[in-house]
Amino acid sequence: MHLVSALNDLYGNTPPVGKTHIIAIDGPAGAGKTTLANEIFQAMSTKYSIEVIHMDDLYNGWQDALGDELTALLSSIIDSQKNMNTFKIPIFDWVNYSFTSVRELKPPQILILEGVGSARSCVREFTMATIWIEVDRALGIQRVLARDGEEIETHMKQWLIDQEIYFTTDKTRESADFILST
Repeated sequence: MHLVSALNDLYGNTPPVGKTHIIAIDGPAGAGKTTLANEIFQAMSTKYSIEVIHMDDLYNGWQDALGDELTALLSSIIDSQKNMNTFKIPIFDWVNYSFTSVRELKPPQILILEGVGSARSCVREFTMATIWIEVDRALGIQRVLARDGEEIETHMKQWLIDQEIYFTTDKTRESADFILST
């Protein structure tokens, strides 16, 4: 995978945040961000300590998931990495529709943030690399519904609107270091 070679090269050239190098993988729902994060983790975890944070764990439900609360939480995570502090990440429980648990994050050598909103402007200045994954809108929603169930279709229709507004306002794709297509 050429991307992993490029990331390994960037690791040596990019100043860390604290001791952590941050990779953000963003793009529309169903593009394959989680799959790519897992592939990068598998390819690089034999050489580096790596943690992955999924935006699905950080969203505060469907309403305003890409808003100020996510920005503040990502900023706090980055600050903890800068200061080399352990951070307690609240984990959203989609069944109970509330934050019901926490995950302790100790500063790794590489932190992968993946999901819609992970490469937002408040994160980009601290990343080793930002990766944008494109997908045909119909294929993306088909993948999401196959993975998460048809019962979220109504939410997904609004989500597609919300993510487009976010991407346009934040200029996420235009700011990416790497652009991949599925």
